[in-house]
Amino acid sequence: MNSGRSQSRLRSVASTLAVALTLALAAAAGCDSRQEPDLQSVQEKMRETHIYGQSKLRIGVATNEPLMGELRNGKHAGFDVEIAKYIAASLGYEGDQRLEFVPVATEERIPALQGGTVDLVVSSFSITEERKKVVSFAGPYFVTTQEVMVPTRLKGKISTIEDLRNPDYKICTSGGSTTEAELGSHQVKALVVKTVGDCVNGIRAGRYDAVSSDETILAGFLARHPKEFEIVDLPFGTSELLGIGVPIGDPALRDLVAFFLQKSYQQGRDEQASPWQTAYNQTLGPWLTAEKRQPQPLEVPKLVDFDDKAPAK
Repeated sequence: MNSGRSQSRLRSVASTLAVALTLALAAAAGCDSRQEPDLQSVQEKMRETHIYGQSKLRIGVATNEPLMGELRNGKHAGFDVEIAKYIAASLGYEGDQRLEFVPVATEERIPALQGGTVDLVVSSFSITEERKKVVSFAGPYFVTTQEVMVPTRLKGKISTIEDLRNPDYKICTSGGSTTEAELGSHQVKALVVKTVGDCVNGIRAGRYDAVSSDETILAGFLARHPKEFEIVDLPFGTSELLGIGVPIGDPALRDLVAFFLQKSYQQGRDEQASPWQTAYNQTLGPWLTAEKRQPQPLEVPKLVDFDDKAPAK
């Protein structure tokens, strides 16, 4: 009788242990299934881009915006150009043999991306909801504001938005820019030309009285003609977020550009000499009154960088 009860108890304990083991294994399996998959590497993401296998990377830049993007002694120079070089090198396209700069005017930036003339655009390209319908952006990599530059002969005469509305003054801006729309929203009638440089030349020739654009672009022309112009700080009330333009059909390339902008941003946060800060100090820094720091880029993917997979020494 006692023997039978003992065997029954043993079978019950064994059954309970089996059930417990089964539940534990199932729970463990469930935990494994909830674990995040391995992060995608930069190399794997690169294979998804349209530039994978290309011998050259083509980047659209301005050629007539001093301090930002210009041709100086036959070579491209400026803050945007330095940022473009950093991104290109990060993507594996370093040096003149692997990187081609393509001149693009303000109104040519979107068509150049859409038509495949360029792979990226780094050219004072403001991020807007309207533009995001047709191209993608990585960034921002700079935050700027809209300002007005006047010749010294009009110093003190054009100092408010109301002054800009005065029909006696001819206000100039570049076509296809966010500045054109911003002036319109303040009922300021502007004469639209191809580039800000055309506006500046027109002021010097007496055809226009003021030019409105991003502070970065105006700072460049002020640096070129420091005794002839003055920048007027007007309360337009909007900040411009400059981003790197990417074809809308290549989200992988956008992610990579955002990732490398974030890498530079983090270096600056860690008080290291970041590529962004170096570019800024060599170009815009001496000419902007307010101190600038690299803004944190948005929508940055988590990727495993080249260095992260290198064996520890």
